[in-house]
Amino acid sequence: MSCGNPHETDCSEVLDEVYLYLDLECADERRDLIRTHLDECSPCLAEYGIEQEVKALVARCCGNETAPAELLARLRSKLTELRTDV
Repeated sequence: MSCGNPHETDCSEVLDEVYLYLDLECADERRDLIRTHLDECSPCLAEYGIEQEVKALVARCCGNETAPAELLARLRSKLTELRTDV
């Protein structure tokens, strides 16, 4: 996916790493690049918002439990399909 605007970090890279960003699992320097990109790129920000909502929904439904790996894989697969359709 690309919004057509030049960015320091490509849209597809940002969306591929959005889970790492959400889970605070990437280096601070990488988080800064992703945050800057999301601030500048409304299509990616919209996609990030959707994924953030799904993550919040899973957290509410699972409470303090960790979601099963199979569920996470299915959600990521479905989100990838949705991203491809957009």
